[in-house]
Amino acid sequence: MTSPSETPLALLGPARLIPLLIIETVEDAVPLARTLVEAGLPTMEIALRTKAAPHAIRNILREVPGAVPAAGNVMTPHDLAIARDVGARFALSPGHSHALLEAATQHPDMPFVPGIATPSELMAVMSAGFHVVKFFPGATFGGPATLRAMAAPFPHVRFCPTGGTSEADLEDWLSQPNVIAVGGSWLAPIEEIRARQWTRIGDRARAAVAKYIAHRRTP
Repeated sequence: MTSPSETPLALLGPARLIPLLIIETVEDAVPLARTLVEAGLPTMEIALRTKAAPHAIRNILREVPGAVPAAGNVMTPHDLAIARDVGARFALSPGHSHALLEAATQHPDMPFVPGIATPSELMAVMSAGFHVVKFFPGATFGGPATLRAMAAPFPHVRFCPTGGTSEADLEDWLSQPNVIAVGGSWLAPIEEIRARQWTRIGDRARAAVAKYIAHRRTP
């Protein structure tokens, strides 16, 4: 049987940098995604916080070759079902619940990355078969130092930290062997999305890719 973490590992490993996107207007989805793909960031997390988000994922899949849109902010089994229905490549949550983990294991066609903040929470998701997790909110819960401490007791777990990450600490995150990718809204701030500042977003994304490409490695 395929491990619940096998597909997320394959998707997140090559990506390394994951823009976290809040899309409020469906019309913004395709130009934003094209900008990020052209800049070298094809994998993107679209938070299911707005009515536009499911339609955005569907449109990106249909109109932006090479894009790998994921559904973020998945909180309930219903959210997971929405992610499946619109064709998201995978789903991520800032946390987890028993009901959400159970729904995810029952639908292996929708790869799922649960969220954790503590070792006890990590042990809970590991017991359900998940070994690729979102570390959220990463900056609040100790930053890269916390993941350094978790490396020894949890050697087979891979983390995608989000929440308070920034360009300033990105190199430190990516230097941790157990960090598979880093997500951040700073790559495409909501204010710039609202203003449709695609050139500014693209320039920042290209700069991030160029600066941290040296940290790309097989997890």
